[in-house]
Amino acid sequence: MAENEKFNSEQAPEPVGLYPHARKVGNLLFLSGVGPRERNTKKIPGVDLDENGNITSYDIETQCHSVFKNIRLILEASGSSWDNIVDVTVFLTNMKDDFATYNRIYAEYFKDNQPCRTTLEIKSLPTPIAIELKVIATV
Repeated sequence: MAENEKFNSEQAPEPVGLYPHARKVGNLLFLSGVGPRERNTKKIPGVDLDENGNITSYDIETQCHSVFKNIRLILEASGSSWDNIVDVTVFLTNMKDDFATYNRIYAEYFKDNQPCRTTLEIKSLPTPIAIELKVIATV
């Protein structure tokens, strides 16, 4: 039976549902979807909301940096590291406007380690964010 362990980072944003930040099976670490939110706050980096919680404006560059920071926090709390990422699935809510900026920032973070990658456009995410990553890494 493969080892099966759950991990939660004390620094990454709290999950928005009943799931761990990451789960280890064998030597693979599967991260739950990670967005740009910050721990212990309702403010989302790079997002301005109206009084009803609707996005009035957002900065995809700020959100990208925050997502990548959160991924690193979860990896490190789970006994892995950025260099161990082997697969990334990226969800964008506005491919046309955001892909070029996201792709440029992604290339900065992944210039040394180049995992497989899939980028998808989706209509919305569970919180008012424009990007979320799903990551698989080795431990």
